[in-house]
Parts: sequence; structure tokens; C-alpha cells
Amino acid sequence: MTISVGDTLPDVKLIKATSDGPDAVQSADYFKGKKVALFSVPGAFTPTCSAKHLPGFVDKASELKAKGIDEIACTAVNDAFVMGAWNDASGSSDVTMLSDGNGEFAEALGLTMDGSGFGLGKRGQRFSMVVNDGKVEQLNVEQPGAFEVSSAEHMLGQL
Repeated sequence: MTISVGDTLPDVKLIKATSDGPDAVQSADYFKGKKVALFSVPGAFTPTCSAKHLPGFVDKASELKAKGIDEIACTAVNDAFVMGAWNDASGSSDVTMLSDGNGEFAEALGLTMDGSGFGLGKRGQRFSMVVNDGKVEQLNVEQPGAFEVSSAEHMLGQL
């Protein structure tokens, strides 16, 4: 079953990439009491993710926060070291990187994809959502190969 607007996020372990190294967090704790712009990419350092998705949220961070977003977070089925290196290379301190290294979060959301044809294995789909105190307020899931509804620009229009 795929997560829907109004649902509470599943409670699974994610690994937050920090300057001090990986930090395990429970999703229920991380999303509690704040409004988060969450976006998911199939993989750090991949073409659309690096050229458009992450840069869009970096560029629009102040506008998102002006519209009530407390935190911006990115998740991918990559380890925390890769997520941290990607943020160092292309991101910003405005974006928190949450590693879903084993794909448990994507699986619990019902938003996985099979990237085996590209050597990627099982990954999370490209999506964005607004999460308010652990509940999904907006959900934007892309069609395979598309980048339209999960952008920061699209999310700004929803807020």
C-alpha cells in the first residue's frame, strides 16, 4: 500500500548525515513537531537528482521556509557517507540528508522502484511531500523517468 495524504509516516530508522558522521534517528522522532519539506531521489550523484532536484530545494530553501517549512530533508537509498558527500558537493546546510541505506523507509511508504536495469537495484521513487508533525499534508510522486511534480517549485505552489 502506498502512503497517502493524511497518513502518518511509518516509524523506521534513518541515518542522518552529519559533519560528525552518521547519526541514527527514528523517523517518528525526526518528523515530530515540525513541518518538513521532504524529497526523495533515486540516487545521490545521479543526473537529474544532481542537476535539478537537489539544486531546486537548495535554491528555494528561503522561500520554502518563508511559507512555513521548518526543515528541508532529502532521502535516498544510499548510505549516510554518500549522502553527506553529496550534500558537501552540491547541497547546503539548509538540507538535511537522511540515508535510507537499506530501503526500509521507501518500502514502508510503498514507494520503491526497481533500478536493476541501470545497475541501481531496488531504490526509492522520486517524490516530494510536506510532512506536518509526522502526517502527510502533500504528496507528489513522479511517473517513471519524469521530473515535474516533486520539484521545489511545485511544492512552493502548494504551500
